[in-house]
Amino acid sequence: MDPDETVAPPRSSLLPRLLLVPLLWSGLALGALPRGGSPQRVLYDLLSEQQLLEAEDLSLTLLQGGRLGPLSLPPDLPDLDPECRELLLDFANSSAELTGCIVRGARPVRLCQTCFPLFQQVASKMDNISRAVGNTSESHSCARSLLMSDRMQIVLILSEFFNSTWQKANCANCLTNKSEELSNSTVYFLDLFNHTLTCFEHNLQGSTYSLLQLRNYSEVCKNCREAYKNLSSLYSEMQKMNELENKAEPGRHLCIDVEDAMNITRKLWSRTFNCSVPCSDTVPVIAVSVFILFLPVVFYLSSFLHSEQKKRKLILRKFLFTIVHLFR
Repeated sequence: MDPDETVAPPRSSLLPRLLLVPLLWSGLALGALPRGGSPQRVLYDLLSEQQLLEAEDLSLTLLQGGRLGPLSLPPDLPDLDPECRELLLDFANSSAELTGCIVRGARPVRLCQTCFPLFQQVASKMDNISRAVGNTSESHSCARSLLMSDRMQIVLILSEFFNSTWQKANCANCLTNKSEELSNSTVYFLDLFNHTLTCFEHNLQGSTYSLLQLRNYSEVCKNCREAYKNLSSLYSEMQKMNELENKAEPGRHLCIDVEDAMNITRKLWSRTFNCSVPCSDTVPVIAVSVFILFLPVVFYLSSFLHSEQKKRKLILRKFLFTIVHLFR
């Protein structure tokens, strides 16, 4: 080794000298050090060039919030063990995906049919956090840290929000018993719904329109009547089945996806296209109405005939009585 070559001390030995840097600068500012020399000259007298560069690097690291070996505090207090932090990160990622899915499916409502896998995933992550896996003290500590360690209880609030949204949307009505996939009736309804909208769109292309006249929707009403009737009939059947299955809970709705799809179709059919579906029971309704209207006529006619018959009997009896009286 070259005797003239200086060996840089370890970083730990630079700490006492590093702490002198602000003192030297403050001493210059107060006039405690000679004015004739520059600050750089004083520092060069105390530290070598390499040591000075290392001291500058370390001071910048401290100013930027960096850590200096074991002397610095951990970034998050109180800190979580790695497994618990992993559970929290999994729940955070799943919650972010579910939130995005709910917002994207808000209008038109596609919440249940597109977000049910993510909802199941969030519920599973929450179960992993809340239950004590293996009944160990570490798992209890993790559950307490994430669910009960502060007044806000952010994880619980977020989980309750997802559960409340899912229940209000009544998404379970669209899914199978195990909530693993859409039910057959829901899939069939959505297929009919898409078919009806496709019929609307296809027949709108041939409709005429002018600034002085309303758009002619006669083609839509004529060509899409059957598709609309099938969709409306299926919706009515699903409502009846839902009422039978939930007799103990009256007022239960179908899932929000099905209800919103039917509302959209009815508004287009009735308000936008001004179409109507003729009732298939028109003849029986007319027959019953005519019968009810003629009931008063039949009643008064029968009353009149009955009274006339009584009147004739009375006249006949008076006539016979008069004849018998004359011949006596």
